[in-house]
This record gives sequence, structure tokens and C-alpha cells, in this order.
Amino acid sequence: MRLVNRVALLALLAPNALAAQTALPLKHAPRPTVPAITAADLMTRLYIYADDSMMGRRAGTPNNLRATAYIESEVRKLGLVPAGDSGGYFQNLPLVRRTIDSTSTLTAGGATLRIFDDFVTQRVGAGEPRSIDGVTAVYGGPLDRTDSFPVAQAAGRLVVFGPPTSPQAPINGGAILARFRDAAGLAVTGLERIPPQFKGFLRQPSYGFAEAASGPATPVVLQLTTPAAARLLGTLLDSAAAGTVGPTIQARITTTTEPAPARNVVAILRGSDPDLRGEYVAIGAHNDHIGLTLPPVDHDSMRIFNQVVRPQGAEQFGKQATPAEQARVDSLLARWRAAHPGTQRADSIDNGADDDGSGTVSVLEIAQRLATDRVKPKRSIIFVWHTGEELGLFGSRWFTDHPTVPRDSIVAQLNIDMIGRGDSADETGLTKDGAPIHGNPNYLQLIGSRRLSTELGDLVEKVNADDHHGLVFDYSLDANGHPQNIYCRSDHASYARYGIPVVFFTTGGHADYHQVTDEPEYIDYEHMARVANLIEDVAVHVADLDHRLVVDHPKPDPNGACQQ
Repeated sequence: MRLVNRVALLALLAPNALAAQTALPLKHAPRPTVPAITAADLMTRLYIYADDSMMGRRAGTPNNLRATAYIESEVRKLGLVPAGDSGGYFQNLPLVRRTIDSTSTLTAGGATLRIFDDFVTQRVGAGEPRSIDGVTAVYGGPLDRTDSFPVAQAAGRLVVFGPPTSPQAPINGGAILARFRDAAGLAVTGLERIPPQFKGFLRQPSYGFAEAASGPATPVVLQLTTPAAARLLGTLLDSAAAGTVGPTIQARITTTTEPAPARNVVAILRGSDPDLRGEYVAIGAHNDHIGLTLPPVDHDSMRIFNQVVRPQGAEQFGKQATPAEQARVDSLLARWRAAHPGTQRADSIDNGADDDGSGTVSVLEIAQRLATDRVKPKRSIIFVWHTGEELGLFGSRWFTDHPTVPRDSIVAQLNIDMIGRGDSADETGLTKDGAPIHGNPNYLQLIGSRRLSTELGDLVEKVNADDHHGLVFDYSLDANGHPQNIYCRSDHASYARYGIPVVFFTTGGHADYHQVTDEPEYIDYEHMARVANLIEDVAVHVADLDHRLVVDHPKPDPNGACQQ
């Protein structure tokens, strides 16, 4: 029943894309894998890894430990050399979970604001968040005009930003955090506009390293309703001028801290050349996802709504339907329900099939291909399945700060995150100027491939052409200053900050990004296999070079803010 419904739903939403996707089931019986990187193997592995039983693989939970146990069992079968802690495959992270008490409040001007109703806190960065008890709020103007607000006025205050001047205005959160790093806190308005299906995430705990308590404090980040922002500033936002200072804030925010076990999986394929096997090509993906969406939502209704209103999924989580869009959603839902009565499915599990189940199982397939090949690469290959990417690149940051091989022996890092989509029905991102980008049968985005080493970027192009992979590279989202800031948002960034050349391979965004609808049945396995084969080929070429890749661009400050 669900198989027929899925095909019908795709036809309803994107009839021109129907031919590009084979009808896939909700469940798939696993089959033995083979040495080659194949669509069938990827499908077998992904249906295991993104199954409902993994409960969204959120780092710091038993569900992510269950997922990493699967990876460990697979690399053990392949006979790869363990490269984690104490001679094993796991590298454990000292993560802690911080849960905010539901009685936490902010008070300003005689009005008391309540957690989750009027405001929420978010943890951003590795350091402990600063206190905002006893500080004043200052209005920083619209969220897309932060460059015009004087940094000096932000120091030691809670800076409240109003909504952007346009829904399409580019927002670079990393740049804002870096600019106002001396503020006590930063707050954005519009909490009341967040759709109900996302509000469950606002109640979830935040995570950090146990050792961060001794590190430098960072601004606390808040989301506020518009009326709450007015209370903190002492005036309505519509009439506030940038620089308006509000009354003193009393903050009573209570948190509980507890350990949150999380782990990377690290394994090595030894190189064949005695003189070069002490150098490594790193291949990685992130093993975690975002967990659960509560309360549950209707799967098919959500998919229809996002395809029409939010074609990049959670990337556009605050976008509301226009009257015309809502009319189209209502029409499609009515047609769907009339044709498929009684088939609605309540869904709460964010399976993360593309993000980043696709990368995780592709690294496994690449590892199997290289481990079973008669001729091994000259340099060693180190495979790292990072945890906590969704929480803030925790696993890759921990590995690069505490590498299990000498950091300067890593000659390149190839990062795989979301390579399971990219057809013409997928809106894979926006150009720097805000124009939508769509995929195609040969689509692949490259991010960062020439930011440190021109030679690495050129090599990827050459391997694709010379070895007839036939993929067409899209560099649009690698543009300097791109507002989506993709270069800083996945695990390669942790390596690049140490001057290690990187390439981020992805087929980009889509309407199922960070949604309960990111499931194995929507993956294009043939396309995914082509991308994985290219990455394996690139890794071997880098590993077999008679020299280290030339780094011909300045290395960044490893402790500085990432800048695209």
C-alpha cells in the first residue's frame, strides 16, 4: 500500500521527476554486499542505517550509540585497523547535555517572560554561555542590517535584532556571532512564527564539551516572540530605533548538566608504500542526525507542504505560505486524501537518510572497495565517522583537536554529507544572489575544493573527466560571502581550520532536509553510487601522488571563526 502511495505522491508533487526515481518500498530486506560500490549495496546499508529503529541517531543518546555500533561491526568485518581510543574503533567525546528547567524566566520592566512560551535559549559555540542577569537589552536593528550597528554598543548587553527587511534577505549567522562576540547575548525575534512541528526542537537539551567550562565564555543566543522583544526593549519594535536601550533584565535560567555519551568511529587502511604509509587521506561523514520531531506530524501532508512552500526544508523553516501557495497545498492535499483515504501516517522520526545516512554508508562502501582491492593506495586512508555534526561539528572538532594520528600527517580530507538526492525536482540551494538552483541527473556540488589547495580542486576535475565519471560540478554555494554559509556548516571545516586541504561533496538541499520525510525510499541510489565512486577515485589519486598536495592559500586561525 505504501509503495503505491509513494509513487502517487511523487507524481502529484513533481510529475516531471517521476521517471527519475524508481518506486521504492518502506522496508527493504538486506542483501550481502559486494566489493564494488553499487546502488544495491548502498540501498541495503541505508535501509539499515536510516531505519526507524535508529530513532533519528541524535548524538548523546543511546540511538546514536546503536548506529555507531553498526558502523563498528562493519569496519571490523573489513579488517580495517582500529584507530580510536585504547586500541578500539571508537573515539569517545566528553559531551555533556544541558537541560533548561521549565520554570526559567526573564523579567524586564515589571513583565515576566517564560521559557518556551516567550523565549528559548540556544547554545552556539564551545564555550559556556554568558549570563544576562543584570544586563540591559539594546536594539540592533533588522537582522539583515547588523553590519551598520556599532559593535561598541553591543559589548556586555543583550542585542535584540528585529526581523529582516525581506524574507529573502541573506543572513550569515556565523558572521553575526563573530562580529558581536563581546555581547552578553544575541536575540532574534519571530518565535511565534515558528511552525508547530519545529517547536519540539526548542525544548531539546543543548550539548557541549565538559571541558568547555574552563574556556572563554560566549554570548547566549535567544529566540523571542515579538511581544517579548518589546518588553525587553521597553518599546514596540515598529517604533524602536537602533540603539534603543531597555530596562535591566533579571534572568533566572536554571540548567541541569549530565554526561551525554557520544563517539566517533575511526579506522585505517594501511598504505602500500613504506615511505608514504605514514601520511593519510581522510574520508569522512557524520554518523548522527537530529532525533525526533514531537508532536508527530502527518508524513504525506508535511511532504506536500514543504514541496510547495519550503522546497529547501528546514533551511526555510520560518517561511510562511503565501495565499496562492496555501491554496495549492490545500488543493493537493484534498486530491491526495480523496485518492488515498485512510492512508495518513503519523511520523515523528527524523530518519536522516540523506543527512547523513547517505554519506555514512558511502564511506562504508568506499572502505569495502579499498579493503578488498588487490592493489592498495600508497598512502594510508583514515576513515572517520564523526558524531555531533548536527549539534555543532563536535565530533570533527574533537578529532582534529585530539587526532589519533599526527595531525600534520593528514594530507587531505574528503567530506561526504548528503549525496543521495539532486534531481530536477530538488531545490539544491540558492545562488549568492538568491536564485533557486535545481539538480539534474549528473549533479554534484563541490564546496571548498580550491580554498586551500588549487591542486586538489584541479585534481577532482581531472579525475572526473579522465575517468569518465560524467558528473557536472556546481560551485555556486562555494562563493565567498554566500549567505547560506555552507562551507562552515559541515565537518570538513574542522580540518580546514588547521590548513588541511578539503573537498565537501554534496548533492545539496531539498524539501526533506531535516524533516521526518528524509527517508531511504526517496534516495536516488544510482546517482549516489556514481558520486561515491568518484570520491573513491579521488582518494586513490591523492593517496598515490608522488608529493603532498600543495597548499597555496593562507591557512586560517584554527581557533578563529569560520568565514566563507
